[in-house]
Amino acid sequence: MFKYTLDNKRYHTLNYYYNKKYGCKVFKVSLNANFSCPNIDGTKGYGGCIYCSHGSGDYYKNNTDLITQFNEVKEKLHKKWPKAKYIGYFQANTNTYAPLDELKEKYELILKQDNVVGLNIATRPDSISDEVLDYLTKLNKKTDLVIELGLQTIHDKTAKLINRGSTLEEFEDCLDKLNKRNIDVVVHIINGLPYETKEMMIETAKYLSNKKILGIKIHMLHILKDTNLLKLYIKENFHVLTKEEYVDIVCDQLEYLNENIVINRITGDPDKDELIEPTWLIKKFTVLNEIDKELKRRNTYQGFNRSILNKVRQICENNLKENDLVVDMTIGNGNDTLFLCNLVNKGFVFGFDIQDMAITNTNNLLIKNNISNYKLFNENHKNINKVLKEYKGKISLILFNLGYLPNANKNITTNHISTVNALKNSFEMLNNKGIILIVLYPHEEGKKEEISIKNYLIKNKVVYNEYHNTNNINSPFLIEIKIRN
Repeated sequence: MFKYTLDNKRYHTLNYYYNKKYGCKVFKVSLNANFSCPNIDGTKGYGGCIYCSHGSGDYYKNNTDLITQFNEVKEKLHKKWPKAKYIGYFQANTNTYAPLDELKEKYELILKQDNVVGLNIATRPDSISDEVLDYLTKLNKKTDLVIELGLQTIHDKTAKLINRGSTLEEFEDCLDKLNKRNIDVVVHIINGLPYETKEMMIETAKYLSNKKILGIKIHMLHILKDTNLLKLYIKENFHVLTKEEYVDIVCDQLEYLNENIVINRITGDPDKDELIEPTWLIKKFTVLNEIDKELKRRNTYQGFNRSILNKVRQICENNLKENDLVVDMTIGNGNDTLFLCNLVNKGFVFGFDIQDMAITNTNNLLIKNNISNYKLFNENHKNINKVLKEYKGKISLILFNLGYLPNANKNITTNHISTVNALKNSFEMLNNKGIILIVLYPHEEGKKEEISIKNYLIKNKVVYNEYHNTNNINSPFLIEIKIRN
């Protein structure tokens, strides 16, 4: 199970976050405080974003007072979870876009209600004045405050098309100000915006993964009645994502998102009476279930693509059986060895390393974890066929995690000559469905190893797969060799 979930999800759920923080069920109570928007009243533009009908989250008519709204939701939830706590969620329109006195009055009115532990305030990155920001800084010290920023996309061309009225630069400036004041931020993005490709949507997620944010909300574009988006759709008939396309994109985005980012929302929840397209969004739980099934099918999870070592472990999990024999050719500090020992708990793991420190560190780690199905060799891994000669043709998987010992002398690295010799000698050790995994690092010696390994494989007509989890040429990558006799 993914570690940031209470219900077997493969992503960091909001339910998990609140339960760990408060020890009970926590709900957001959506509120319409009758605020306006600078993209509607002419300050930044008119008409709002092209997908906007009455203002995001406009679940109550503008003349319904806040306490009535709050109590109506609370009464329903309290019957099922009498010990629940609540977050006042100012959702409709731009909830920092008003005189400070009005903001204070409405925010603090909700904070006075029983069992309210905080506020979520949805707004635009161009709509928090310095005066309001100073107040939010004080408010953050006495309650659980989250600012929800509508980014939608990092691509300015799309932002102009949808009449967003704010830029990526404004978002970055606002996020920086909130970060400096230690105010938590949740960011909204939309998949399926007109003419955006899958790659563009994933780029937005990748961008946010490297930002200091508490959480993210992933929406699917709604085409609603009486919107400029509907007019554009009728005129240009742009592609609307199918359910399968949306699920695929969301799973890709999750794989790139830092595992610490809380997934506040993962699909849309439109009013079916207002919805034109896509109609599959009406079945919200079907979409959620399909995302769960796809992640399970891939055997991936949130943050999977943050490290190439996750791909290594996925291949191991997908191919190894509990009674297999495996070899860790570079044990380092023992983390890979421990993983392999647990995976083949009725089999055996052999480990190699030329450094005494690596043998000691790995042995200590395995003993600490009550592992006994292993044997370590203080030997050069090129001697695998000599040290393990009685196991020729019996090994299921051999793992090379090349480079240097972490937290040790970086001048002591694996060597391209001995690595190729070790690879050459590994082939005779494998059974007829064996696998060799080689993680390469682009430091000076690592580049020599890459050239030498690839030259050897090409010369000997060995078929291999190459996996990269990033476009950064300075990041480690994986070579996978499968024996299929």
